[in-house]
Amino acid sequence: MLHSLNKALKRYLSIGTNRRFDRTTNQQLFVSNLFSFLGYIVTLILAVSSYVREDFVLAIVLVIASFVFLFCHHIHRFAMFGDTIKISTRIVFVAVTSLLIYLVYYGGNANTGPLWIYILPPIAFFFSGLKKGLITLGIFVVILSLMFFYPDNALLSTSYSLEFKTRIFYSFLTVAFLFGFYEYARQQSFEDIRKLSEKFEKQAMHDPLTGLSNRRGMRHFLEHEYNRSRRANTPLSLLLVDIDKFKKINDEYLHDGGDHVLEELAKLFIETIRSQDKVARWGGEEFLFLLPDTSANDAYVLAEKLREAVMNYDIKFAGKKISVTISTGLNEIEPGVNIDQAINSADHHLYEAKSKGRNQTQPCINSSEKP
Repeated sequence: MLHSLNKALKRYLSIGTNRRFDRTTNQQLFVSNLFSFLGYIVTLILAVSSYVREDFVLAIVLVIASFVFLFCHHIHRFAMFGDTIKISTRIVFVAVTSLLIYLVYYGGNANTGPLWIYILPPIAFFFSGLKKGLITLGIFVVILSLMFFYPDNALLSTSYSLEFKTRIFYSFLTVAFLFGFYEYARQQSFEDIRKLSEKFEKQAMHDPLTGLSNRRGMRHFLEHEYNRSRRANTPLSLLLVDIDKFKKINDEYLHDGGDHVLEELAKLFIETIRSQDKVARWGGEEFLFLLPDTSANDAYVLAEKLREAVMNYDIKFAGKKISVTISTGLNEIEPGVNIDQAINSADHHLYEAKSKGRNQTQPCINSSEKP
């Protein structure tokens, strides 16, 4: 019985949530529903209590507030209203603030109405965030101070002792400060976690030595550009580049020298390619270039430009000049060929370039040929 009731309540508070929404949006919807649900239940109970005491004015105000909260709870059922989260939260906040101001003005049951103002800080910070929450609470404090301390209680329909007003006022400021500090700490923690998450994501998607995308990171660009080229029917080409005799460089200059060569070539590649092109460290000394809107002929021109740039690039390490050349396998992705097949084809052409003497691009293309 209790389990069934709990499930029913969760379903009721999940009105408007959707699997297509992200977790944050669904969480905002759930909390908005929770505030609205508690709002119309509590105000309805208080309205009945006021009616029983024959305090009809307060009862009417509380009934109106209850219907407002009920509307905010069920508005999420109607997508036609647009951003129901924003609409609901704003109405809830305005309704709560207005009700609290009225309770301060009217006094409520035995002048205990002002005691409800302590619910405002958590609602303000949750719905508005730190900056807007502070502004809203600042405005409320100004209104509260005017009502409490205006001469002769002219802005109140009841009277409070000076001790009561000052204690309520100062304790409210204290509660507001504590909730503000908590919201600040929460936002700072969230920002630290976000930055840490971005750092780890970058590490997972990038090669730590060269700063280029790694194989995993390049996969994202490959899939995106492959799908885009298929939809737009535009050419897409790949270059698979390998540093010639890299083992000899490592043997002669040790791994520090080899790492320096990789870092220098990565910088050169970035400077040479176009802004829309992508380059990744694909393997040990292999680099994969993704060339959107590029035919085989144009890819060959770029490959030769890269080859000549590397051949003429002065790489200095430990007071010595390291001469480097590259071999390149080229492939324009044809219709019906998937990404892995295209990479394998570029790898085949790379092997061909190495077997034919290195320091060249294969297949060799002129303006009238295609691979």
